[in-house]
Amino acid sequence: MSNSQGMHSPVEQFEIRALVDLSLGGYDVSFTNSSLFMLLALGVSAVFLVTAMRRSELVPGRMQCPAEIMYEFVAEMVRSNVGNEGRPYFPFIFTLFVFLLFGNMLGLIPYSYTFTSQIIVTFAMAAFVFVGVTVIALFKHGLHFFSFFVPAGAPKVLIPFLIIIEVISYFVRPDRKSTRLNS
Repeated sequence: MSNSQGMHSPVEQFEIRALVDLSLGGYDVSFTNSSLFMLLALGVSAVFLVTAMRRSELVPGRMQCPAEIMYEFVAEMVRSNVGNEGRPYFPFIFTLFVFLLFGNMLGLIPYSYTFTSQIIVTFAMAAFVFVGVTVIALFKHGLHFFSFFVPAGAPKVLIPFLIIIEVISYFVRPDRKSTRLNS
């Protein structure tokens, strides 16, 4: 898209363009440049990790070293935030990390597309993780989960205000309190 003087707009690189027009039940489900770069990020990250770890050595080589650094970085982040209780969720967290890392790295290439530049993409991923954490906490702790929103020893007069503050805090900043909940 260029203006009347033939110059390109600086925001043109952020536009979602349909590459293959598709419609399903009256809904537009076209294959877009965003979809393409998500598939590219998935493919490049898979090829990188498979290639890097195909012949794992005791002394890591050029490809194995960055793969192990990524693995250890995410593993340490999970351990420090959730503790050993987070081990079952590590594969999902690592996959999400690598997908976003490679998607953003592909976006650094001139004339490419960064799918995380669209708020709906980042919102959908964040909402999925948020709902997942909440569902896991509910299954793990049952109705005791809701006691998280009432601080221990709070005066009964302040409880309605504290619940509002804690609910807002939970939506804005879900942290390890929501998954640990000391029983």
